[in-house]
Amino acid sequence: MAFAIMTMTDQAADRVREIVAGRAEQGAQGVRVGIKKGGCAGMEYTVDLVTEPDPKDDHISHAGAHVWVDPAAMLYLLGTQMDFEVTKLRTGFVFNNPNQSSACGCGESVELKPADLKELAEARGELFFIGLTCAAAALVAAFRRTGATFPACHEHFRLEQ
Repeated sequence: MAFAIMTMTDQAADRVREIVAGRAEQGAQGVRVGIKKGGCAGMEYTVDLVTEPDPKDDHISHAGAHVWVDPAAMLYLLGTQMDFEVTKLRTGFVFNNPNQSSACGCGESVELKPADLKELAEARGELFFIGLTCAAAALVAAFRRTGATFPACHEHFRLEQ
């Protein structure tokens, strides 16, 4: 199975498919998950309709549902499970995020810490220079995902023997 930044439950997949079916005339293909600054805890999750996927986004599919993840949110969403719940007080997507350190009382905003860059690079299998710094590995991984060529920057990093 390929590495995925986040996963989704069957309930989340059902809801994403419902959203897409209800917006088919708009060309809906799925949703895009991201984060933005806001709320009393500092950050909020965003869920937006996708009509034209961005090739830079990570793509997750489950049970016929498609979710794209904003690259800017990747470090904050690593390991997150996207769920959908219906309760007496609220109906909506829920993010079970190991990077979440706290949330406001109403649950609309969260405090997130970024995932470890080394862990992300290792999980994606993109550490190819032994001893390469985590930041350089993430930079190389970003270039590789976009299909761009990267400069011979390895000369600027000290490689451990």
